[in-house]
Amino acid sequence: MHDPLFNKGTAFRGFERDRLGLRGLVPPRRLTMDTQLDKVLSNFRALRDPLQKNVYLCELMDRNETLFYRLVIENIEEMAPIIYTPTVGKVCQKFGTVFRRTRGMYFCQEDRGMMGAMVYNWPRDDVQVVVVTDGSRILGLGDLGVNGMGIPIGKLALYCAAGGLQPDKVLPVMLDLGTNNEELLRDPHYLGLPHRRLEGDDYYSLVDEFMSAVRYRWPEAVIQFEDFSSDKAMTILNTYKDEFCCFNDDIQGTGATTLAGILSALRVQGKGPQDLVHQKVVVAGAGSAGLGVAEALRKGMVQQGMSEEDAQRTFFVCDQHGLLSKSRGAALTADQHVFARDDLPDGLSLEATVKEASPTILLGVSGCGGLFTESLVAQMASVNERPIIFPLSNPTSAAECTAEQAYDWSGGSAIFASGSPFDGFLRNGNEYQPSQCNNMFIFPGVGFAAVVCGAKVITDSMLFAAAEALAGCLPPSASKRGQVFPAINNIRDVSATVAAAVIRDAVKNGIATTEIDLENVEENVRSKMYDPTYSQVAATRSEHLARSPKFGIGIHDADQPPPVLEFRR
Repeated sequence: MHDPLFNKGTAFRGFERDRLGLRGLVPPRRLTMDTQLDKVLSNFRALRDPLQKNVYLCELMDRNETLFYRLVIENIEEMAPIIYTPTVGKVCQKFGTVFRRTRGMYFCQEDRGMMGAMVYNWPRDDVQVVVVTDGSRILGLGDLGVNGMGIPIGKLALYCAAGGLQPDKVLPVMLDLGTNNEELLRDPHYLGLPHRRLEGDDYYSLVDEFMSAVRYRWPEAVIQFEDFSSDKAMTILNTYKDEFCCFNDDIQGTGATTLAGILSALRVQGKGPQDLVHQKVVVAGAGSAGLGVAEALRKGMVQQGMSEEDAQRTFFVCDQHGLLSKSRGAALTADQHVFARDDLPDGLSLEATVKEASPTILLGVSGCGGLFTESLVAQMASVNERPIIFPLSNPTSAAECTAEQAYDWSGGSAIFASGSPFDGFLRNGNEYQPSQCNNMFIFPGVGFAAVVCGAKVITDSMLFAAAEALAGCLPPSASKRGQVFPAINNIRDVSATVAAAVIRDAVKNGIATTEIDLENVEENVRSKMYDPTYSQVAATRSEHLARSPKFGIGIHDADQPPPVLEFRR
C-alpha cells in the first residue's frame, strides 16, 4: 500500500486483501480502475491552476503509479503540457515549495569519491534509462540549480507514458554542482548546496565519476543529458557519445524533431526530402539547442547529397549580438565556428539577416519571448509563398512569437510549429490547429529502441532514421491542413514507429547487441511497451504464513475462485 509500484488503493480484490494482510486497512468497497480513473480525472479537471494540477499528478504518482500512467496515457494530450512543457517550467521555479517526496538521486560535490557506492542506494537493480541534468539551463528560464530536478522527473514520466518504459526501470538524476543564481544562493529554503557553480576540472571530474558509477552498476543503461548550459553541453556529449550509450536531448533530440518537422513542412509545400538541399535557414539562437538544430538539418542535407561545405553555407546563425561571423575569432566556440559566415558583417541584426539572406526557414531557439516581430514575419512571407516559421523556445512565455501572430503577420501563409503548445483558433473562417515541435515525439522512441536492441551507442544515423520515421507518421489529411506533426494523442503509435526505425538502423550498422527479428520489429517493440494495468499481487509463502498461521483465507471476490496455497516468490 505504501509502494506506488504495487499499490492499487481501493482496487485490491478480496483475496488479495486476505493474502497480503490488507483486510480492514482500506475501505471495504472495491472500486475498479475505470471507476478510479473517473474519480481522479474529475479531481484533476476541477483544478484551474496548472501548477496545482502538476502537484496533484505528482502526488498520484507517489501513491499509485499504475493509475497515474493509465490516466496519462488515456488523456495524453491534456496531461503532457502539465507533466512537461510548459508547466514544468513553473514546477522547477517552485520546486523547493512544492517538494513533497524525494524521487530519483542527487549527487553533489560532497559526494566526491563515493558515487560508486552511492548508486547502490538506489533500490532497483535493473535501470534502463537515466535522465540527468545539472540544472544550469532549464528550458528558457536559465540557472535553477537543484530546482531543475523537475525536468528529469517530467521527462521520465513521458518516457514511460509515451515510450513504453517500465516506471521501475528509470532513474532521474540531479548533479548539484552549484548555482550562480543569486536569488537561490540567498534562499534559506533552497534544497541544493548554496555555493557557486564548479568550473573546469572540478566540474568535469565529478561528471566523469558519476558516469563511471552508472556504468559500473548499470552497464547497459541509456543516459540522456538534459538542460546543461551551452558552454558545457557539447563538451560533455562529445566526451561520452562514442563510449557510452548516451545522447543529449536538447542538442540531438531537438535537432531530430525539428528535422522531422521541416521534412513534413516540405511535404505541405508539395515537395520531398530531396528539396532539403534547396533551403536557406536563419537560426535565432546560437546555444546548444540552436546549434543542435542547425547541425541536424545540415546532416540531413548531406544525407540528400549535398557537400559538407555547401550545406554549411545555407545557414545564418544569430546570437544576442547578431549574426555570427568568423571575424569574432576566439570569441566563438568550435561548434559556432562551423556556422559562422565570412561573407556578411558580424553582428548583423536578425531582421537585417533575414533581408540579406532571403531564407525559406526561420527557427527560434533563443529563449527570448517576442523576438519575431511583425515586420520580420512579413519579410519572410514576402519572399516565400509558404514560409516555414518555427518558434521553438520553451516555455510558452519564451516563444519567439505565438501561433496567431505567425499566421496573422504572414497573411495565413506560414507553416508553423512551436516548442510549447498553442490552442487552435479561427481566422477568417478557417480553423487553425498549430503543430507542436515537441521532443517527446523523438526521445522516448530513441531511448526505448536503444534499450530493446542493446545499442552500444546512439549514432547520428539512428537519429536521422528517427526523424524520417516521425515525418512519415503525419497523415496526409493533416498535411493538407498545414500541420507538420501528428496529434499528441497518437504518441504511443509514433514512439513505436520511431523505435522500430531506430532499431533497424542500429542492426544495419552493427550497433545492436541483441538479436532482433527485423521482419516483425514494430510488433516486437509494441509487445515490450509498458501497459499500466493492475495485475494480481501475490505474497511470498513466509509472508502468508506470518499473517495467516491457520491459512484462513476469508471472504473473496465473487467472480474469483478461492485462492489456493500457491505462492509467487
